[in-house]
Amino acid sequence: MNNLTLRTITGIAFVLVIVASLMLKPLLFGAVFLTVMLFSLDEFYNISMGDEYPAQRRLALLTSTVFFITVYSHVRYGISISWLCLSFLLLLTIGISFIFLTREERVNLEKLPLVYTGLAYIALPIGLSPFLVYRCGYFDGKLLLAFFVLIWISDIGAYCLGSIFGQKENSRKLAPSISPKKSWVGFWSGILFSIIASVVLYYTGLLPFKLVQCVSLAIIISVSGVCGDLFESVWKRHYGVKDSGNCIPGHGGMLDRFDSSFFAVPVACIYLTLTGQF
Repeated sequence: MNNLTLRTITGIAFVLVIVASLMLKPLLFGAVFLTVMLFSLDEFYNISMGDEYPAQRRLALLTSTVFFITVYSHVRYGISISWLCLSFLLLLTIGISFIFLTREERVNLEKLPLVYTGLAYIALPIGLSPFLVYRCGYFDGKLLLAFFVLIWISDIGAYCLGSIFGQKENSRKLAPSISPKKSWVGFWSGILFSIIASVVLYYTGLLPFKLVQCVSLAIIISVSGVCGDLFESVWKRHYGVKDSGNCIPGHGGMLDRFDSSFFAVPVACIYLTLTGQF
């Protein structure tokens, strides 16, 4: 099986899993997105910290798990949001654990803030995602699915037209020192494809907003998704890593597949909140 075939098969399977988790059962959503969060967080720590500080990393994974389960249980079962105090207590426990490091372990002490960076970058947006799929007291993943569709279509448009028209000698590159293959042609193509997708989503009812707001949302998601992609590229380039992992054959790691989402989804939610849509 060649690489293109493998990428196609696993890519379709990946999309089907995400769609199923957002359209079928709440428990499936919880299981899939908790898995995505833990794999992405572990890959982030592997890139940034290697094998160092395993205890602090395990505490971070536990903290993110408790955070996600608490938010999920709050929106689905109505448990008190005050149970989030357990997550904050675990955050303090991570800090307290620094006290017990040996002198040898404190040599690379500057890496320890990366534990909190991973939680803010990955665990926070995924941990809050249950609020997006539980609206008005019932499970409805259509809005989050629409966000992902806009991200995917933007990526497809950027890749297709960027590969055809953006790789010529005179083509201007978007960020050559970070991602040499990304071009301005691909950037604008991604926005165009995302806008077209937003119009389709508007008429199919997946985006329950006015058309102008749907178009604005598409632009915001496309641009912030590119920023998320470039952020991960900067991170991997700094540590000399090509892929964040290998859990998705032909596509790399979980972090590689969700890097755009970690920026695009929170920014989209902020936009909808500021415009009074939430």
